[in-house]
Amino acid sequence: MSKKRRFTIRSKILLGYLVVVLLFGAVLLVLSAQIDASQKEIDFISHHDLEVHNLTNAIEKNVLNMETGQRGFMITGEESYLEPYNQALTQWNSNYAELYELVSDNPSQQMTLETIKTHIVRWIDVAGSASVALKRQGDQDKVIEFFHSDPGKGEIDLLRSEFENFRNTELRLTESRVTELAARSSTLLTIMYTLWAAVAGLSVAAALVISGNIVKTLREVKHTISDISQGGNLTQRIIVRTQDEVGDLGKETNLLLDTVQEQNRLKDQVASIATLLQNPASLEGLSRLFLNQVAILLEAPYGVLYAMKENRLIRVAAYAADGEKERSLGKVSVAPGEGLVGQSAIEKRVLQMNDLPQNYIRISSGLGDASAASLTVAPVVFEGKTIAVIELASMKQIEPKETKLLTELIEIFGVSLHSTVTRMELQHLYDESQVLNEELQTQSEKLQAQTEEMVSQTEELHMQTEELHMLNERLEMQKNAAETSASELAEVADQLRTSSGYKSEFLANMSHELRTPLNSMLILSEILAENKHQHLNSEEQKYASVIHASGKDLLNLINDILDLSKVEAGEMEVDLDDVYLGTLPEAMNQYFLKTAEQKGIDFRIQLQSPLPETIVSDEMRLHQILRNLLSNAFKFTNEGEVALTISRVSLSNPETNGAETDVIAFSVSDTGIGIADNKLLQIFDAFKQADGATARKYGGTGLGLSISQSLANLLGGSISATSREGQGSVFTLFLPLRREEPEVMQNSRLFLNEVAVTAPETNKSSGENSTNVEMLLTPLEESLLNGRQVLVVDDDIRNVYALANALEQYDMKVITAQNGYECLEMLESGEANPDIILMDIMMPELDGYETTRQIRERLNLKKLPIVALTAKAMKEDRDKCIAAGASDYISKPLNMKEVLSRMKLWLSHETLGI
Repeated sequence: MSKKRRFTIRSKILLGYLVVVLLFGAVLLVLSAQIDASQKEIDFISHHDLEVHNLTNAIEKNVLNMETGQRGFMITGEESYLEPYNQALTQWNSNYAELYELVSDNPSQQMTLETIKTHIVRWIDVAGSASVALKRQGDQDKVIEFFHSDPGKGEIDLLRSEFENFRNTELRLTESRVTELAARSSTLLTIMYTLWAAVAGLSVAAALVISGNIVKTLREVKHTISDISQGGNLTQRIIVRTQDEVGDLGKETNLLLDTVQEQNRLKDQVASIATLLQNPASLEGLSRLFLNQVAILLEAPYGVLYAMKENRLIRVAAYAADGEKERSLGKVSVAPGEGLVGQSAIEKRVLQMNDLPQNYIRISSGLGDASAASLTVAPVVFEGKTIAVIELASMKQIEPKETKLLTELIEIFGVSLHSTVTRMELQHLYDESQVLNEELQTQSEKLQAQTEEMVSQTEELHMQTEELHMLNERLEMQKNAAETSASELAEVADQLRTSSGYKSEFLANMSHELRTPLNSMLILSEILAENKHQHLNSEEQKYASVIHASGKDLLNLINDILDLSKVEAGEMEVDLDDVYLGTLPEAMNQYFLKTAEQKGIDFRIQLQSPLPETIVSDEMRLHQILRNLLSNAFKFTNEGEVALTISRVSLSNPETNGAETDVIAFSVSDTGIGIADNKLLQIFDAFKQADGATARKYGGTGLGLSISQSLANLLGGSISATSREGQGSVFTLFLPLRREEPEVMQNSRLFLNEVAVTAPETNKSSGENSTNVEMLLTPLEESLLNGRQVLVVDDDIRNVYALANALEQYDMKVITAQNGYECLEMLESGEANPDIILMDIMMPELDGYETTRQIRERLNLKKLPIVALTAKAMKEDRDKCIAAGASDYISKPLNMKEVLSRMKLWLSHETLGI
């Protein structure tokens, strides 16, 4: 059958327009002919008739000029009157010839003109030339006689009559021509309207035919699309009648219906599978159900599904295999990056292989077996993380639409798989936490009651202490009441001893109340971690191990808090042993991998070669420092990444004249909020954070970095910090490869550059001094203290000596005052001009409170730093010192590390103009 000629809509429209154009062309030709005829008629009227009238008037005027000139000459005899006569005599004949030519188409008018010519010639002969000759002859009598007889008058009268007849005839002819022209114009208008109606009718007919042909198919397409949008009958198809674009639209609409039907079928299949995936409660059951449905839907005879567990892909389900065959179908576990399965998990994309080699995969049945032709490996990705991989083998190549269907099913399966795993984990954790929460709730209630009782006793003790202070002032003025005052002081001393006993009892009770639930949690978690009855899988067993390890860390932390006096005295013991660096990534992942997933940030641990296999240190303290640094990084990072990098670096050691020493650097970097430059000096102080807003937003006590720095010092290392506000921070822990002997380590530390503002510096003159004070300042920090004048106000000469001996090691100028009055005199006289004052509170005559108030108010030294020193350690004592005007507060016994830290802080404020 020959192919039909394609007649497109464009061709139809162009043909319609061509017909309209041709019709308009014919109309224009007819109108043009009529207009040309009318124009010729108008030109004839406007030129011929007007010229005839003009020449008629010109000839008549010539006759009148000849008659007027002849009469004037006859009367006056002057030759000047003959000029009009002579001009008219020469002109009338030429005008006559032109007029005669113009009326050549009208013989009757020519005859009239010949009559007019005869009369003019006769008048010239009889009256014109004869009278002029008589006048020139001077015969007056003949002239008079000529006038009396007037032979030319009759000719003139006849001329007027002939001219009148000629004009009337021409006027009638002109009127007839105008009437004929009007009739022709009316006919032209009729023709124009008739042709316009014909063209319009043909155009409308052509438009109706073409549009009807187009609209009919479009209307069918509209109804079909309406059925699609309303969910109506999708089996109806459009009948294509034309071979144009409308026909193409009908064909494409039919293809669209086929596609929509196919998509609806796939959606129904996806929906049914999604409904089935909501029921299973176990990972294996869910995986097996999904694999069966996918294999049936895609006609894949063989299939294996791997689930991600502990950074490995474990086979959890197989299709078309039973018993021993199922165990042999696919590897039991696959590492990320191993084979196509592992590579698909890393790249997070579908991998397909076609035209597989013979015997690559044998698909068997009861009757025989054959080789698979196509292999498809698809990852199951949830929130950017691969949680499973499915591998399918087929006898034919999987089509793109089937691949798309597989992708949609995998997305649904990923959500169901994650929900199932999460639900199982939450249920397990909920069961455990429910028991522990009940125990902790009971213990917390008991501890709260004891705390409230202690607060009440402390308030009573404070009131008694105030009364004692007032009593002491009265005893100074009343010497006769000394015995009574002594007894009262003894009573107050007994109360203070009782208060101290309360504190000891509170700490003991707190330790007991916290240890009791912790002990239960440790025992239960240890039993779960051992998993003797094999009730838990490996991941759940790891969770129990993490809970047990966290409980032990918390118990160790409680022990450290209770041994606070040992920490402040620097007597905390460390357990030095070989620490394997290769185990650190796994340990840190157990603590923080879940946190990274919950916050949606990347967490990576990198070991940079070369690294020793082990270092000598305290593993528990090292883990405690790293956990604290990583916890801070995750706390202050909302997006980006947190990284732990372990590397081997070389640092210069001043103790060996700048020789480089190899150390291990544990760098924790983040892309969090960062720290301002002017805050880096204080974040390692106890109870200090970058600012108040940070504490309110992120929480925390501000003890973590201070404890970490102390632990780093115990391990013979140090911590440095660099940061840029708004971009992130880097905290680096430096530890030696081998811990030196304790007596050597007392005066030996790792030294950092000045940018490591938190790293301490060894006292170069430690060998020359007998003091046990540890130097904890960098060269930059020492520069803040060198040459500064310190006024120590204390009535106890032992305290004065100890402080002076410690501070002079930093080239500070120490001056002393025995009481408040001496201090005020030295300041008022100008004898002392200190940069900072260390003020003891309990002094005779004028105590530290009043001395501080007078320095602020009477001497008007508002900006001079004053650090209060007192043996009282109650919260209200600190508040009272700050209210009196002190800049800071330190309780006795003094820790020189804390004293130097506070002095460095306030002197740096003064230097920076804060």
